[in-house]
Amino acid sequence: MATPQPGIGDWYRLNGGALFEVVAFDDDDGTIEIQYFDGTVEEMDIEDWEAQWEEGALESAEAPEDWSGSVDVEGSDDEGRGGDSLGDDRDVRASSLDGIDLFE
Repeated sequence: MATPQPGIGDWYRLNGGALFEVVAFDDDDGTIEIQYFDGTVEEMDIEDWEAQWEEGALESAEAPEDWSGSVDVEGSDDEGRGGDSLGDDRDVRASSLDGIDLFE
């Protein structure tokens, strides 16, 4: 079986169960940047990638349902309510900066 080319945004699992996403691929340097589900970022050589794939230490995986493990995002109380959480009467556009005196 041929070693798959790592794709940015693709998820994989190490033999030990650690889930990670490919976040960067530099073909010129021959490196792959991976981010584990807990947020840890590491760099891997393409030769290591190919060797681990051939040994069966790497396998394709589905993205986790709870993708927030690797990013610092907290859920809000309004999640899942299905409405506009900002309200209909709130203007979400930025105000103009006209009239601001920067040297005041």
